Amino acid sequence: MTQVPEELMAKADAFCQREGLRLTPTRRRVLELIVRSPGGTKAYDLLDTLALENSSARPPTVYRAIDFLLSNGLIHRIESLNAYVRCTCPEHVQAYQLLICEVCGYVQELHEDLIDQRLDAAAAKQGFTVEKKTIEVHGRCQDCQPDKHLREPAHV
Repeated sequence: MTQVPEELMAKADAFCQREGLRLTPTRRRVLELIVRSPGGTKAYDLLDTLALENSSARPPTVYRAIDFLLSNGLIHRIESLNAYVRCTCPEHVQAYQLLICEVCGYVQELHEDLIDQRLDAAAAKQGFTVEKKTIEVHGRCQDCQPDKHLREPAHV
């Protein structure tokens, strides 16, 4: 089920309140911009939008907000695109997978625990301690499949 931006922002607000985190106006605005994007958003695109709203916006401001949001699991970094995407479930910050559409850019977050567990077990078998996992799967979303006219849109 796709969550609407308002639901994701409410979830982020509740999470920050529960965790005692301060969602400053800049952090909140950066999060809103990322949440409203169906795909990945690059830092300089965020900066361009913020600069239109506030001429004093600078790269360090955006990167500090991104660092806060990343470190608290409110967004994810798409390593292959050097972009950022909303997190639909901050409670699963360490165990998630991203499906990235190569056509429209839509990103879907998954929480397939079996994949996560099997990867941890395989790493442990090799004597490897996992500290961070980024699983990105590139392909075509349901809407961008060649026979898309036969289905209802998966996302809006």
